[in-house]
Amino acid sequence: MERETGGLRMEHVYFVLAVIGYILPGVPMVRESIETGNIGFWTQPDRTIAELFVNRTSTTFALDLLGTVVVALVWMTHESRRIGMRAVWVFWLLTSTLGLAGTLPLFLALRERALARRPAS
Repeated sequence: MERETGGLRMEHVYFVLAVIGYILPGVPMVRESIETGNIGFWTQPDRTIAELFVNRTSTTFALDLLGTVVVALVWMTHESRRIGMRAVWVFWLLTSTLGLAGTLPLFLALRERALARRPAS
């Protein structure tokens, strides 16, 4: 049985959300990388951390996101093993380099695909 939303399979909805999730934060990340040389926020970690935790508001958002990333990665790892998806390390790599906003819906799309291929129990 396919999961649908208004005639669309959820797999397709998640793929669209993944593209949006990679583009929205990707544009300012590329601009920052070009303007400062802090490629992907990785080449100048001291600068990245200092700017990320510059005030209580940004600290709150940063810590909330970091907690969410940990929970998502633990769940993706568990769920991958449970349904037999391979190469969960790819999602860890994508999350650490490009972020969770695109990687989570990408995982969900591929999870939908894997679930659809499983024999009915």
